Order: sequence, then C-alpha cells, then structure tokens
Amino acid sequence: MSGSVDAAASHRGMSRPAEGPLAHLSQWVMLTSGWLRLLLAFAGGAFGALAMPPFGLLPALVVSLSLAVWLIDGAATGRRGGWRTVLACFVIGWAWGFGYLTAGLWWLGAAFLVEAEEFAWALPLGVIGLPAVLGLFYGIGFAVARLVWSRGARRLFALGFGLAACEWLRGHLFTGFPWNTLGMALGQNLWLMQGASVIGLYGLTLLTILIAAAPSTLATGEGGRGRYGPSILAGLALLALAGFGAARLPTGPSPTVPGVRLRLMQPNLNQDAKFRPENREDILDRYIELSDRASAPDRNGLADVTHVIWPESAFPFLIQRDPKALARIAAALPPGKHLITGAARAQEPLPGEKPRFFNSIVTLSAGPTLGDVYDKVHLVPFGEYLPDPLEAALRAVGLRQFVSIPGGFTPGLRGAQRTLSVPGLPPIAATICYEAIFPGEIVPQPGTGEAPTVPGLILNLTNDAWFGDTPGPRQHLAQARLRAVEEGLPLVRDANTGISAVMDAHGRITASLPLGVEGILDAALPVRLPGRTLYVSLGDIPFAVLLAASLAIAVLARRRTA
Repeated sequence: MSGSVDAAASHRGMSRPAEGPLAHLSQWVMLTSGWLRLLLAFAGGAFGALAMPPFGLLPALVVSLSLAVWLIDGAATGRRGGWRTVLACFVIGWAWGFGYLTAGLWWLGAAFLVEAEEFAWALPLGVIGLPAVLGLFYGIGFAVARLVWSRGARRLFALGFGLAACEWLRGHLFTGFPWNTLGMALGQNLWLMQGASVIGLYGLTLLTILIAAAPSTLATGEGGRGRYGPSILAGLALLALAGFGAARLPTGPSPTVPGVRLRLMQPNLNQDAKFRPENREDILDRYIELSDRASAPDRNGLADVTHVIWPESAFPFLIQRDPKALARIAAALPPGKHLITGAARAQEPLPGEKPRFFNSIVTLSAGPTLGDVYDKVHLVPFGEYLPDPLEAALRAVGLRQFVSIPGGFTPGLRGAQRTLSVPGLPPIAATICYEAIFPGEIVPQPGTGEAPTVPGLILNLTNDAWFGDTPGPRQHLAQARLRAVEEGLPLVRDANTGISAVMDAHGRITASLPLGVEGILDAALPVRLPGRTLYVSLGDIPFAVLLAASLAIAVLARRRTA
C-alpha cells in the first residue's frame, strides 16, 4: 500500500508524503475520486462552518482547509496544470463551498416559514439553492489555486490567493453577499479582530486561509522545515495578530460623548400575524409603554434619556401618512427628546408614475416634527425586491418578495447617500439590516458638491425576527461589530428581537440585550477614535498588496518545481 501511495504521489507531481497516521489520512484523501471525493469536500466545507459565529471553533477551519489542500493535491494528474485538473478542482471547490455555505446559512429557511402558506414551497431555493449558486465562487477559487499550484509548503499561498480573491468577488458581484466570509473566523475575537483596522475583513480572510491551511503540511511536507515550518509560522502570525490587538485595545473604558444618553427599545415582536396593520394600535401602545418604562426605581423613563431608538421597519403601516400615530408619538416625547426609528416610507408619485416605497430611518421630535431621513441603499434581493431581469417571470408565477410592499422597495440613491443628522448627536453613518456586513460601504459618500462629513457613529437598525433563535442574528451582530473596528467608530445597533447592543470603536460591547428578550437598553455613546484607521485611509489596498504577494510567491514556487 505504501509503495503504491508514494508512486501515486510522485505521479501527481507531489513530494513524498510524511509517515504516520496523519500522513496516511492525507494519502487516502488524495486518492479518493468520484462521488466519494465530492462528498468528502462537502463534509469538509460543512465542518469548517463551525469556525463561524456563534461557535467560533477555529480548529474546525484548520481541519476543513487542510482537507481542501489534500483534495487539490489529489486532483493532480500526470499533465499537472491541464484543464482536466483545473475542472476537477473547480468541482471540488464548488462542493466544498456548497457544504460550507449550507451549514453556515441553513437558518435562512426560517424566513420562508414566517408566511409558510405562501413561501414554504420555496424553502429549498434558499437553504440549498443559494449555497449551490454561491458555491461557484469557491469552485473558481480552487480552480485558480490549481493553476498556480506547486509542490511544497508554498502551495498554501496558491490556495490563499484563490480563496481570498473569490471571497472578495462574492462580496461584490451581483449586489454582493459577504456573509460568513472566511476572515470572520478571526474577526469575531476581540484581540484578533483589531487587525481589521489595518487590512479590513478581506485582509483577515487571506491571513485566516494561510493560518488555517498551514497544518496540512504536517502530513505532506518533506523534512523538518517543510513539514513543521508552516505551522510554526502560522502560530507566530496568530500570536503577532493577537499581540497587535492586545496593544491596540485601551486598558480602561472608552470615553463617551457628553450630554448624550441613548435608549434602545427592543420590542421582541415576532414576524407573524400579530405584526399586521390591523394591530397598529396595540403595537404603538407597546412601543410607547416600553420606551417610557423606568429602568430602575430611581429612574423616570424618557425623561432620563436624550434619544430613543426603535428598530428597522418598526410599523406595519406608513407612519408618515398616519397623523394620529405621529401625534401620539410626539406627545410621548418630552421636549428636547428625539426618536430615531425604522419605517417604511412612501414617496408621492408624479402624474402617471407609481408610488415608490423605501425602507428608511426617520427622525421625529415633539411637535410632531419630522427630521432627517435615510433610505436604505443596499436592498436584499428577493427579500425586499425582485431583481429586474427576473421580476416579470417571478411575478407571473405568483412569487413576490418577502416584504409585503407593492412592487417591493426602491433603493436609495447610492450617490446621494449621506450622513444622517439628528440634533444632539454626532453625524451618523446610517445602515439598515445587512448593510452593516459590507466592508468599505459604511461611511456615506458625499453627493456632488458636498464636503465630506466625518461621522461620529455607525447606526444599524435591523429586524432579525425573520430568523428566530438561530445562528443568523448572532452572525449578523458579529459582522456589524467588525465594521466598528474597521472604521474606528462606535456602533449602536437596535434589533426588533435582538441582539441590540452598543459598542465602542474597538468593538468592545458596552451594553447589550440578548436575543428574544423584550426590554430597553440605556447607554452612553462612546466617542469615535481620533483620526482615521489605516483601513479607512487605504481601503482594500493592503489586502490587494497581500493578495499580489501571495500570487507572486505561488507563481515563483511553481516555476521552481515545474
């Protein structure tokens, strides 16, 4: 058996495997083929999802990516680099990504069961179809890695380049969906996440891949340096990243903005039949009562705070068209207090046009006086609108977006995206729902002729009730938290069912309400960091440099071993 394995490894252009149980396991993986190989790739990707929030098991990704290295090794043929090999690696990568995303995104199925009589039939499209489509990115990543694959430890840089590049593409193409990007394996730890202030999520992603894949050489490396060197270097890189994070974190609490006292209202309303227009009075009563609830015997409710925050799409009706509801809210607000709330908003149409609806953040003070408004720019496909190329066909078969808005929401104009202005608060970088998962898109861009405004906080209003008590809301919080570190801004996050939280500019949670709890959260507003983080100044340029360096190392290694 040993001789045949060594011969097979040599035939595939691989170095002679190390000895021992781990080596025999890697050799078995390399020699698998057909459905067994695809099943192994799927299972490996699914196991790697345990490294994502809320589990955070980094060793699971070590196993998953080590398996990926061995699978690519085994896909080699006598014509190393031929298109059959590249195609084989594409299929392996697709199966790996399919498993990873299925295990990490299964909770999306909960949204299809909120109105089960209408959407349950489409549940497989979300739970299986979406991961199957997004798995194509990983197929491309594995295929690209194979094109610059080589013998020895430097082939890890080929995998790092291919996978990190495909993760960047997944976060940008076709509106983008960077959920559970591999870098979140490091980006959920307080010390390790500080590196995002320099290299961002995608830079962390490349480091994550290189670190997690390094132990694969324990089974395939030649000699001490080739076998143990990558794992030692990976350990040192992990320690260096943790050391940077520990040094960057302040020893005491973050200073706060003077005179600002926030109250986050978490109503814990399920996304079911109770959230209907006919229940508007009961819902509004609940919001007002909860917002004015005293948090302690010596407290006085709304009189003790300066700003009240309600979650995304708080009302099952158009608040701007309901003077009675506006008057009730304004009457509940003491003079000088301000409400910031999510709400669906309608724009009056011009003659001959249909009305347009927006998922918005609106501000309100006593009077009632409507203040500044932010319209969500990055809408959720199929959740808030149907993509244009498919809309007519999908509506013809009776399918609509999850949100019951005629025609779906209209996105706010990206070029007009700007900071939200609320009296008594620093300028706000407003985000709604999953807008908070997109690196580099948090701070609004000024419109034509406008001077750039430096925000003092990130506001994220969301409604995670669609996904119940699943990993989804917890993953959402972790990804929004990383934006605070990248941008050097505090984050205020109000969610309907949780998790609501206030974090400082280092990602430290200063106050929070758990998932599935009705309550209020009173908190001071941490200050922004002075100056700008390196990530804000350079964006993804450091990531691009690291990516180019990985490609260069992989190409040079391939030429030397060709």
